Amino acid sequence: MSSASSLVDLRAVKPVVLPSLLMCDFGRLEDEVRRLEAAGVRALHLDVMDGHFVPNLSYGLVLVETFRRLTKLPLDVHLMIDNPADYVDRYREAGADGMTIHIEAAADPRPVLDRIRAQGASAGLALNPPTPLAAIEPFLDHCDLVLVMSVMPGFGGQKFDPVALDKLRTLHAQVGTTKVLEIDGGIHTETIGPAAQAGCGWFVVGSGIFKAKDYGQALGDLQRRAIHSPVGTS
Repeated sequence: MSSASSLVDLRAVKPVVLPSLLMCDFGRLEDEVRRLEAAGVRALHLDVMDGHFVPNLSYGLVLVETFRRLTKLPLDVHLMIDNPADYVDRYREAGADGMTIHIEAAADPRPVLDRIRAQGASAGLALNPPTPLAAIEPFLDHCDLVLVMSVMPGFGGQKFDPVALDKLRTLHAQVGTTKVLEIDGGIHTETIGPAAQAGCGWFVVGSGIFKAKDYGQALGDLQRRAIHSPVGTS
């Protein structure tokens, strides 16, 4: 089991671009990880889908363990699953440095978030585009990170939903720098700037990195666009 200290340390860093490993070449996992490390990424984002909470299946504990063996980079694990309380202990043991659960999967997420924190991991709370911010506001004191989805989870090729920007602006006004604000879905060179202007600090990127020939160049371009889009300039 890894330490969450490196992921916690990133809370003060902006912007952080997290490659979504769902888009990597699974036949060349070690090569992909080495390319990302060489590009200068600070953490990796792992999407766990159970085929129930979302209609698609992705990797589970075995691949989280594999990534943990391959790298010392922090692992930001997004649990798109039903009954997250049944699994957070095992994902922590597998090497997750942070775990994010969905408000749509846990009517009262406090016990799960508190358990994640008690294990020394960062606790995140995610909400889907149709879910109002009011659904998570009672639980903000129990999480370290809020993940605002800008697409519905589990479906590829969706258009970025600008409702995420409104949520980020409101959240930034409410929590300032006390919580990490993260966005996932349709983030690329055209959308990362508006998300940064809305107050986001962490950006999950899939094809915007993995479809590039040069991961370092893609990462640098994304980071520059985020840095040059200060909060409140939209």
